[in-house]
Amino acid sequence: MGNSRNLNRGAVPVESLRNEFREHLEMFYARLKLAAPYDSVEKALAALVTRLNALPPEEVAALSTDTTRRWIHFRQAFIESGLNLKHRGIIAGLARSRNSLNLPPEFDHLLTLYTSTH
Repeated sequence: MGNSRNLNRGAVPVESLRNEFREHLEMFYARLKLAAPYDSVEKALAALVTRLNALPPEEVAALSTDTTRRWIHFRQAFIESGLNLKHRGIIAGLARSRNSLNLPPEFDHLLTLYTSTH
């Protein structure tokens, strides 16, 4: 198992970022008290992996220390998967009362998708 990870050095950061994104999605839906749309969550994870695999390995590695850039990729994968369209009305209402959601500030990258008018 450890050997297969060493074959592609870029896979470890991508896998780590994928796992982090999954954890964020789980927290997002749990704190909103909504069932996660699992097919779309899997699409989001696949979209993230595709995006990250298209980047140079140095850029992927840099994401581990750059929270803002990491969340930009998470947000884009969220959009590409269609998650921003699921539970839209419910989440928009919840996002308006942001303080009651008990989500860390970085989740604003996702919540603004529901509160913006475009």
